[in-house]
Amino acid sequence: MNAFLQKIRFAIKRNIAEIAVVLVSLAVLGVFVSMKEGFHMDELLSYELANAEYNPWIVPTQPEGRLAKFVHNEIEGENFAETVSNLAAEIKDVLQNRGNSKLLTYKADVYEEPVWITSQQFLDYITVGAGDAFHYLSVYFNVKDDNHPPLHFMLLHTISSLFRGKAEGWMGCLINLAAAAGILIFLIKIGRLLAEALGMHEQAKIIGICCALAYGLSAGAVATTLLIRMYGLVTFWCIAYFWLILKKWQDREFDRHNLRLILITALGFWTQYFFLFYCILLAAVTAVCLAKDRRFREFWCFVRSMLLAAVLGVAVFPFAVSDVFSSGRGVEALGNLAEGFSGYGARLTAFLEIVKSRTFFGGFWIMLFVLAVLPGAFLIKKTADNASRKNQPEGKNIEPAECSVSDVKESRNRRILLWMLLFPTVGYFLLAARMSPYLVDRYVMPVFPFVILTGVLAVFGLVCALKKYVSEKWSRGLVGTVCCLTLLLQVFSLLQYDGSYLYKGYRSQEKMAEEYADYACICVYAGVGYYENLKEFTHYRETLLLTQEQLENRMERESIEKQDKVVVLIKTGVDFLQVLDTLTEEYGFELENGDWVDEGPYGDTILLLRKENESW
Repeated sequence: MNAFLQKIRFAIKRNIAEIAVVLVSLAVLGVFVSMKEGFHMDELLSYELANAEYNPWIVPTQPEGRLAKFVHNEIEGENFAETVSNLAAEIKDVLQNRGNSKLLTYKADVYEEPVWITSQQFLDYITVGAGDAFHYLSVYFNVKDDNHPPLHFMLLHTISSLFRGKAEGWMGCLINLAAAAGILIFLIKIGRLLAEALGMHEQAKIIGICCALAYGLSAGAVATTLLIRMYGLVTFWCIAYFWLILKKWQDREFDRHNLRLILITALGFWTQYFFLFYCILLAAVTAVCLAKDRRFREFWCFVRSMLLAAVLGVAVFPFAVSDVFSSGRGVEALGNLAEGFSGYGARLTAFLEIVKSRTFFGGFWIMLFVLAVLPGAFLIKKTADNASRKNQPEGKNIEPAECSVSDVKESRNRRILLWMLLFPTVGYFLLAARMSPYLVDRYVMPVFPFVILTGVLAVFGLVCALKKYVSEKWSRGLVGTVCCLTLLLQVFSLLQYDGSYLYKGYRSQEKMAEEYADYACICVYAGVGYYENLKEFTHYRETLLLTQEQLENRMERESIEKQDKVVVLIKTGVDFLQVLDTLTEEYGFELENGDWVDEGPYGDTILLLRKENESW
């Protein structure tokens, strides 16, 4: 035991700088997590897919889904034995009657017009209660109707099961913080390995540290951590996959110990389908390089491992096939790809701007340009100096230095490693820019650490190129200056973070909902905008979700007329004056405390209304 503890202490002491970098980066990211107040609608959809028991969508005319009603009424028993018995009976019924079985003919309660949904029902949608904790089968069935694989939602369900009755921002961000820690650790390892392979042995340790710290202090890392979706996790799988490929290439180990490679490939596939962009491109480069290097045993073992990962991935989640090829989002993505270069320039420009702003501050690119120009300037000066000297004595010839076989192999290996770094990264970016449904940063988040890794390696590579023109003292000073300047620029960039995914101001809007918890709420929305406000609806007594047209043409009026006071939440895209006219003229409400309007982070308009005969 003492030997084990001593070994741990030695490892900590040896890697104290790396540990400090990871902890500092996580602390910075944690500060931003603590500032998160609201949610993107997709983030709350993540909570619903993870936690709503067999009920993947909130439908105003169908509060309980078909499968949820079937499970609650036909499967769940008073005890475990009864539940198993009911389940066995339903399985037998499906096998015997197939399309005519009770399961496939079961009907949900669907109403002609939107109905009131209670605060408890909304709470059940997005949180885990006492009876549905660690219910992964529910998560699996929920996401099969979505366009994403299940892993991230299962992890979110696990955290929600540990913190029951809650749906807070920090819960979802815990997954991203864990992924960020893994990304930082792998960036240290990858930066060091590539630095050594590219001939920068002396700077390898500092390069690894600088890669991790530059990413940890980047706007891209902050955005990736704050967005409660699967993109932080898929970024981790891309980095982990790249590290394994690099390590196996350098150690010539593709013919053994491939279980981790298979598992990471499958886990990435179960997280987000865009992982395939990166995985397939890097696998293709690796296979070609193995074949050209005549490492045929490793080539066949690697190909076999990737095929096994593909079979495993589809076998566990076969719905992925329909998600990619026949779902609405999948068809849209394939349609975007089929458009070729039509509108591609504008999309590339938009995504390039995103990558530039999320990776390095503008001053970094200026520094990189200056460093790229300096070696050329020194070379020109040296050439001019040599030309001004006298010719060398007759008979003295300077033979060019011969390259050894090992030098040729090292040079070829460097080119291969650079191909492995750059080709999948650029390819992923080009495919994501073409196929992404929206021009937003989430789709290129896996690119951010690779761009930062490439940028740091380029800077140090240029610094090393300058070493032959300056003294050792100047060389060390230049390395330190470049490191400090890069990190200072990253910190300055963080101070100017644009606030994406923080939704500042929503906390006061939710407190308002808590204050008026005895009110009913009428939410008038366009599209499915009500998903942004699910947290508020867990506080109001009951909520009616409907469009402006449904409000104006509603047949069932009694449930609104009997309300004595309501909070009216009007989403963007809705004419709030027309909504106010409808509620005052047709339902007899009046504004409480005069023109009381509040605009939240989503541009919502909130009104408090009472009946005329109610005391204020």
